[in-house]
Amino acid sequence: MTGPVASLNTAWFALIGVLWTGYFVLEGFDFGVGILSPLLAADDIDRRITLNAIGPFWDGNEVWLIVAGGATFAAFPTWYATMFSGFYLALFLILVALIVRGAAFEYRAKRDALSWRRTWGAAHAVGSLLPALLWGVAFTDLVRGLDIVRGPHYVGGFAGLVHPIALVGGVASLLVFSLHGAVFLSLKTTGELRRRARRAAAFLAAPALVAVAGLGAWVGVTIAGSSRPGALSGAVPAALVVVALLALGSGGLLIARGREGLAFGTTAGAIVALSAAAFAALFPRVMVSSVTARDSLTVWNAASAHETLLVMTVVAAIFTPFVLAYQAWTYWVFRQRLTRPPAGPGQTAGPSIPGGSPAAVPGDAAPTIPGPSVR
Repeated sequence: MTGPVASLNTAWFALIGVLWTGYFVLEGFDFGVGILSPLLAADDIDRRITLNAIGPFWDGNEVWLIVAGGATFAAFPTWYATMFSGFYLALFLILVALIVRGAAFEYRAKRDALSWRRTWGAAHAVGSLLPALLWGVAFTDLVRGLDIVRGPHYVGGFAGLVHPIALVGGVASLLVFSLHGAVFLSLKTTGELRRRARRAAAFLAAPALVAVAGLGAWVGVTIAGSSRPGALSGAVPAALVVVALLALGSGGLLIARGREGLAFGTTAGAIVALSAAAFAALFPRVMVSSVTARDSLTVWNAASAHETLLVMTVVAAIFTPFVLAYQAWTYWVFRQRLTRPPAGPGQTAGPSIPGGSPAAVPGDAAPTIPGPSVR
C-alpha cells in the first residue's frame, strides 16, 4: 500500500497504540492484584503471596508506559505537549500513585511490625487503584473530545476532564483491570487463595461486562454526530467493543469452570480489543477538539519531521525484538504457581488450607517460588 495511509505518521500512531495496549494488558493485572490484595488475603502470608505473584513483573511492565510516553514525545511532540498540559493533574496523581506503589514493594519488609506491613499494603492498594481508574478517565476523554482551541491549547480546566462519561470510563477500566488481576492471581496461586481469586473473578465478570457495554454505547452515541474527516468507519471500533464484550463473557465462564489459563487469555484479549477500539475511534486524530473539528490534532499536524520518524523506525526495528525476547523470558522463568510455606520448627501454625497442611504465621516466612521474591 502507498500514499498517506501507509506513511510513517500512521505507522507510529499504530505503534504507540500497540505500546499502550501492551502496558494495559501487562500492568493491568498488576493493578488488579494490588486492588484485590486486601480483600482476598486472609493473613499476612497471603498478602506476601499476592505481592510475590507480580513481584518479578511489575517494574518491567511499567517500561511499556515509559516507552509509550517517549515514543509520543518523539513522534508527535504537539500531541505530547497538549495532552500532558491538559491532563496535568490527572497524570500527576497517576505518577504519585505509581511512586507510592513502587515504594510499597521496597519498604513493606523493612520492619516486622504487622501495622507497618498493613500500612504499606494499603498504600500498594491505593497506588494500584488510582491509575486503574484514571487511565480509563483519560482515554475516554481522548475519544470523547476535549476543549482544545487553536494553538493548540486545552482550555477546559479540571471540570472538563471529569465529565460523567469519563467517570464511567474510569469505572469500566477499574473493573476490567480488577477482573484481569483476579484471573492472574488464580493462575499464579494455590489452595484457598486461588479459590478466593477465582470467586472474585467470577463475581467481577458481570459488572465489568455491563460497564464496558454501557461505556461503548455512550461513547458511540456521543461521537456519532461529530465531524471525523478521514476517520475509519464507526463500525470498526464498534466491532472491537463487541469482541471485548464476548471476551469478558467468555472469561467469566472459563474462570467459573477452572480454566484459568484460557480465562487470562480472554481478559487480556478484552483489554487489547478495548485499546484498539479507542485508537481506531481516534484515527487519524490524536486529540479530538470538541470546539471545532479544525482544531483537532491529527497524525499529520502533530507529527515530527519525516526524517525524525525514519530514524526512530530504524532504532525501534533493531532494539524492540531484544526487549520483547527478554520480557518473554522473564515470564517463562517465573511461570510457576506460588504456594504457602509449611509450618517450620517452633512456628505457630496458621489457618489450615483445604487439602494441605497448616500454614506458617511468622512475618519472615516467604511463599515458595523459584528465584528472587518480594518481601
